[in-house]
Amino acid sequence: MTFTCIDPHIHMSSRTTDDYQAMRAAGVVAVIEPAFWLGQPRTCVGSFRDYFASLVGWERFRASQFGIRHYCTIGLNSKEANDPVLADEVLSILPLFAAKDGVVAIGEIGFDDQTKEEERAYRAQLELAKRLELPVMVHTPHRDKAAGTRRSMAIALEHGLRPDQVVIDHNTEETVQDVVDQGFWAAFTLYPQTKMGSQRMVEVVRRYGSKQIFCDSSADWGVSDPLAVPKTAALMLAQGIDPATVEAVCLTNALAAYGPSGQISAADWAATSPIDQRRLFEGNSVLRGQTPRVD
Repeated sequence: MTFTCIDPHIHMSSRTTDDYQAMRAAGVVAVIEPAFWLGQPRTCVGSFRDYFASLVGWERFRASQFGIRHYCTIGLNSKEANDPVLADEVLSILPLFAAKDGVVAIGEIGFDDQTKEEERAYRAQLELAKRLELPVMVHTPHRDKAAGTRRSMAIALEHGLRPDQVVIDHNTEETVQDVVDQGFWAAFTLYPQTKMGSQRMVEVVRRYGSKQIFCDSSADWGVSDPLAVPKTAALMLAQGIDPATVEAVCLTNALAAYGPSGQISAADWAATSPIDQRRLFEGNSVLRGQTPRVD
């Protein structure tokens, strides 16, 4: 039996159509793809413009061809905020893309090395989120995570955002208590070597329950698993976590966090159109000679 879930942080532009097929078979009905970096720095604002366009265009279409609803977040990531000239150019085009259909938040934004340039870009994007009335997805740093997480939350509050408008992602056992105590959403990335494994996620849920907590895969171009959320849901069920809690952690809490954008709801996939792989996007299809699937 498959368990219906969503992956609220996954970089599908880095994944294959095989991943979409496997995810749908495993019960994933929707994904949220945060704006991300490429593994190397972009060198001009045009590369950001084309990337953002692909998130709200081609990738949204590609997911639909495999029965998955695709949403995204738009933002300047922290690793690329340290080039202030380019950062200003990117910040100037964000409003254009943040207003597109399917954009559920500003993100992922926040800190990497916790520099003054990163803070400047973070503050600017918090103000954009306020102006557009969008939730925020915060990337917490891999180094000095506890201090970076506290700093991220304090700045968000300073800018007048409510905790329930902000998702703090990439939590670990070190940060979760502080995040939930302050009323922020606590997201956990199932990326075993550097963030959080499935068994550790089970133990977090045993200790803290499901309030304000959900999980994602953050699968990207690195060693990662696009099936991490359904696998963790299955593990939680197998280890006695009640189904209502699993549903909250793997589906409904993410909907509650990003639903205020007005761009995502469970009704979206309840009424998903039948798959017709004969469809094209700007003249292109997902097929390479295969017989198209037509439901």
